[in-house]
Amino acid sequence: MSLRVDILSAVPKLLASPLNESILFRAQEKKLVQIVVHDLRAFTHDKHHTLDESPYGGGAGMILKPEPIFECIESLQAEREYDEIIYVTADGEPFNQKIANELSLKSNLIILSGHYKGIDERVRSAHGGLITRELSIGDYVLTGGELAALVITDAVARLIPGVIGDGESALSDSFQDGLLDAPYYTRPPEFRGMKVPEVLLSGNHKDIAEWRDEQRRQRTIERRKDLIEKHTIGQ
Repeated sequence: MSLRVDILSAVPKLLASPLNESILFRAQEKKLVQIVVHDLRAFTHDKHHTLDESPYGGGAGMILKPEPIFECIESLQAEREYDEIIYVTADGEPFNQKIANELSLKSNLIILSGHYKGIDERVRSAHGGLITRELSIGDYVLTGGELAALVITDAVARLIPGVIGDGESALSDSFQDGLLDAPYYTRPPEFRGMKVPEVLLSGNHKDIAEWRDEQRRQRTIERRKDLIEKHTIGQ
């Protein structure tokens, strides 16, 4: 299985470094994930390559024009069918692990990064539904949607089989079953007077699994009581 993600941006250089390092880079090298960045300025037609204009009705900030966005997305749709066309925005649906899991089962995704004050509303409300999903990575505002697009891409790509060396690692991450993850330890067994819990050195896999399950529950109660309530309801 492979995944293609097309990221549309007004400032594509913001995406370069994260996509060329570590796991995302290796995933692309292995051809498990294809991530293609598109410069929206390439779809402008005036000599200044204008992407933004002031909003009708006045107000602070600049708005991304609709024409380059429509042209870019439509040119991609002419080449292949897309499962989702995602716009990252502060007023979107909260992104979580469940959505990441869903998106990891798709084949082709477009992620539109907003910039400046936002995008022309006609991109979001276009007849026929140009945007199929709107996602937010948190209740705060960034200078642009590029970082949010990277967060979503990373969270989804790491779930593709083969991207992470140990596939079981992704399945045991925080939030996969509604709980936070357990604490982990490695060598040395004692460091500055702090010892690794004896159960983890015992070799008894049943006891270790029970200990970790209890630790996960306790950590979630202490740090994210809202999650433990949802977990209990879902059982």
